This record gives sequence, C-alpha cells and structure tokens, in this order.
Amino acid sequence: MQYQKILPGIFLSRPNRFVARVEVDGAEAVCHVKNTGRCQELLVPGCTVVLEFHPKAKEMKRKTEYDLIAVYKGDLLINMDSQAPNQAALEWIREKEAKGLSLENVGIPTNIRREVTHGESRFDLAFELK
Repeated sequence: MQYQKILPGIFLSRPNRFVARVEVDGAEAVCHVKNTGRCQELLVPGCTVVLEFHPKAKEMKRKTEYDLIAVYKGDLLINMDSQAPNQAALEWIREKEAKGLSLENVGIPTNIRREVTHGESRFDLAFELK
C-alpha cells in the first residue's frame, strides 16, 4: 500500500469527526479525517500531521482535496487511516494467492472479498482456503 502526493501540515481544529482544518503551505485547508475516533490525545492544535493530496478531487467529486493520514506525537508517527490495516492485509493475502502460497499451512486463499456481510455481522476481509 502506498500513498501518493504526501505533504506535511499543521493541525488547527476538528469541527466534526470527518473533517479537520489544517495549515498547508501557509494556507488553511479542510481535509477528510480517515479515522472517526476522537483521537483527542493525538490531534492537538499545532501538531504536525501528514496529508495525502488529491489533485483531481473535483473530478472525483470529493468534498476535500486532502486526507489526514497520520499524525506525529513527539517523534512517533501514528497512522490515522483506519482503512490502511485492512488494505495492507488484503494486499498480503492477494500476494499469497497469486503465488499459490499457503497461509500458515492452512491453505491457499481464494475468492478474496472486502466488506462481506454474514448474518448481522460484517467482515472486513473474507476468503476461502483451497
């Protein structure tokens, strides 16, 4: 998993759980927060954040040009993209499938799917083992 067009910003405020106001290149911008948790101990005014810029935001019908994907707490960089772990796992499983490799000797993953509903539950990732 790789992000495109990464740049630093300064966190200013978070008016709601989906939006943050940040300073980017000396100007205030609104960005999408990819983690709906409160994160009050991380997102403090003045902290350095990492943003992903989407130059084609208008064409994509996005409401913002930026995603807030990480935040620094001191020297520690903390992921704020709650979808990143699932995407990384999906890529790893698909790599195993493509190479025909077993997952911990239990079988080769096939029919890999995201966001699968089963009864009243939802799985982030689902797959079958061959």
